[in-house]
Amino acid sequence: MMDPAVVIDVARLGKTFGPVTAVEDLSFTVHAGEIFGLLGPNGAGKSTALRMLITVLPPSTGTATVLGHDIVREADTVRSLIGYVPQERAVDRFLTGREHLELLGGLYHLSRTETNARIDELLKLVNLEEHADRVAKTYSGGMKRKLDIACGLLPNPKIVFLDEPTLGLDVQSRLKIWDYIRQLRENGITIVMTTNYLEEADQLCDRLAIIDGGTIRVIGSPLELKTGLGGDSLSVTIKEHEADTLPRLREGVMALPLVRDVRLNPTGLDILVESPEKSLPAVIEVAQRLDCSLDGIEYHRPRLDDVFIAHTGHGLRGGTPDATEEE
Repeated sequence: MMDPAVVIDVARLGKTFGPVTAVEDLSFTVHAGEIFGLLGPNGAGKSTALRMLITVLPPSTGTATVLGHDIVREADTVRSLIGYVPQERAVDRFLTGREHLELLGGLYHLSRTETNARIDELLKLVNLEEHADRVAKTYSGGMKRKLDIACGLLPNPKIVFLDEPTLGLDVQSRLKIWDYIRQLRENGITIVMTTNYLEEADQLCDRLAIIDGGTIRVIGSPLELKTGLGGDSLSVTIKEHEADTLPRLREGVMALPLVRDVRLNPTGLDILVESPEKSLPAVIEVAQRLDCSLDGIEYHRPRLDDVFIAHTGHGLRGGTPDATEEE
């Protein structure tokens, strides 16, 4: 019997498009009332995974249940219990905000009374009350995204799936959308979202799965994943004309007793250390001994981008887009 706290249970889920494997062997659970994120670069398989869970794409392998219902055998029931906000804008520029919601109320077979009550509630939630009767072509990008979210919430779902909820928005609009997502969680709604923004995953997600190349590399809370790296970091930058000295600088730093790992980056080294206070003078001494001119040194505690690099071997923007996905 499934744990009642688990609302989504995914077991070895996979999807192929002809010879191309979009996602492979995905296994994870989502708990009631949490914000669960799928973090990865474009083409990593995030949207494909989401579309299988909302029953739009049939899986090629594996199984998944949403609120105890199989996504293949009970697809109609699953769809009646969830909300979905797609990555692509679903807004008709010639309809008002209110007309969008009224149209969807009819498609969901809600009564006029129930539809009107939900519309008033949702317009207030996303702060569009004063703009409800303006046509959508006059909305800003952030306002259109808020309307998208309101549309996804109209059927009063228990789980909402958000595909890249802040893609293309300016910073101010993105922060407002974050506030609305947090408010949904406070209202008891479970959120499953995809993102390729590290800060967004770090700030919003209770737990997240890093997905790359169609497979999950690691799952945990942002704090757990960062703490799991086991140390703080020094980022060493060298002068551009001395790039050829990086390999021997890396070799010299690797020999230091308090250094756990050293990675090359385009402008220098990322050094994982046990004690930055003791390691910093030692790193400087090695650079001087090897006649490497340092351009700068930055100290920081583990960040989510460090986690991503540690588990995938490249930065978040280093993924290769997959032609089978529009992420």
